[in-house]
This record gives sequence, C-alpha cells and structure tokens, in this order.
Amino acid sequence: MIDKLTVGGRVADVGCGHGASTVLMAQAFPHSQFVGIDYHGPSIETARERAAKAGVSNASFEVAEATSYGGGDYDLIAFFDCLHDMADPSGAARHARAALKPDGRCMLVEPFAGDQTTENLNPVGRLWYAASTMICVPVSLARGGPALGAQAGEQALRKVMVDDGGFTTFRRATETPFNLIFEARP
Repeated sequence: MIDKLTVGGRVADVGCGHGASTVLMAQAFPHSQFVGIDYHGPSIETARERAAKAGVSNASFEVAEATSYGGGDYDLIAFFDCLHDMADPSGAARHARAALKPDGRCMLVEPFAGDQTTENLNPVGRLWYAASTMICVPVSLARGGPALGAQAGEQALRKVMVDDGGFTTFRRATETPFNLIFEARP
C-alpha cells in the first residue's frame, strides 16, 4: 500500500473525528487524495480548519454516516479506533467492502483486546474497560448500535468484517501494547 500511496492513491478515513489521522496521512503521502468522513458536523468543521492550518490540500472532509458515504474505488479505507463505537459496525464494514477497489485494503485499528474477559484483566485492559463504559458503549447505544465496546476482541471484529461485512481475508497485521491493527481484503 505504501508504494500505491506514494505515487497517488485514494483513501477514506472513516470516523475521522477532528481529522488528525487524515491530516497525518495526507502529509505523509502528498500525491494521494484523502477523504475524512464522520457523522458529526462540528468535528468535520474542526477537521477542515486543522487541514487548512496544516497547509494540506490533498484532504477533504464530509459529513456522512459510515454506512452511506459517497465515492468508491478507494485503494484504502481506514477505521482508526472507531468501528467498535458505531451504531452499525457490520453495515460500515459492508459499505467499506463495496467502496474498495478489487485490490484495495481496509485497515482497522482497534484497542488491544482479547476474546475472553480474563485476557483483558491487565492494566491496559482495565483502562479500555473504563473508557469503554464511559464513552464507547454509550455512543453506540445512543445511536441504536450493538455496543461492541473497546474490548470487542479479534473474534468479534472478524465476525463484523468477514461474516457480516463480506471481506474474504482478515488478518492481524501487527499490534502494540495498546492497539490491534488488522488488514481486511475484498
């Protein structure tokens, strides 16, 4: 993907919030085009202001749901720490699958979580459970979602991306003590 983005690719950053990840990617790959997408209008306004302040001209932002944003033929669709918060994570995965080029990739960055509660009883897991209780679960529930929460785990995310979303390949690409990074392919 780095080679493609270096010469000029098309990327959607779904759930971009204030646009930090979109701006960073646009700065790193000036020949590519980036679209930051979020349902929250005031966040998109902040993202536009931050991109302008950073002098980024290859990024745009739109207010849209993760299940219905425009465009298609994306080389990369990224979800940074947001799929577990969504009202319809399976619908977001299906929409991403449909919006990707046949050789495109979906990158999913989620909080580090094991599939069993006992795997998450450590300092990082305790932090994620606290944040999830106060932020992630209420955001999803408020919009009628399944409330996956920050401790969804790889099995739950695989179900969303493959079983529900239609991706054929799903793998853990790498991890940090705080995040799991997955690649999904059409």
